Amino acid sequence: MLTQNQVLEAIKSGRESVCLDGRDFIRLAEFFPASELAVFGLEFVDGQNKPLPLKEWTREEIVNQLRADVAFGFKKALNRRGISASLMYSTVKTFLWVLEDDLQHCEEYAQYGLPLFRKVAIKYGFPNEIGDDTGDETKYAADDDCYL
Repeated sequence: MLTQNQVLEAIKSGRESVCLDGRDFIRLAEFFPASELAVFGLEFVDGQNKPLPLKEWTREEIVNQLRADVAFGFKKALNRRGISASLMYSTVKTFLWVLEDDLQHCEEYAQYGLPLFRKVAIKYGFPNEIGDDTGDETKYAADDDCYL
């Protein structure tokens, strides 16, 4: 697993958020003191300067965040919420990067990211919302998806 310093250095060296709303960096920043928010391109809004409780930088806490994000990703994907599912797909990959997990290189976005969510769920023992399916079955597609 990467250290906090390695994450900060990667971002300072040009690693960017891969979410159009910065969700991956927002979630990741919860593990860093408020003094590091600027590194993530974040700042307090409207003069509020009371940070959220700091999450502990441990493998267990990172995996807990991953668990929550995979669950939310499944929910959005299964409800065919394209933008939200895409944001969670990218956020999950960010935490896989922190964990130095090879699944961070997975490029299977079929059906709103279901193949990645399934692989992560199985590997980490999280609830797998699609069972034995691979995640690319057309039954998960919206009626207007162009490849049906």
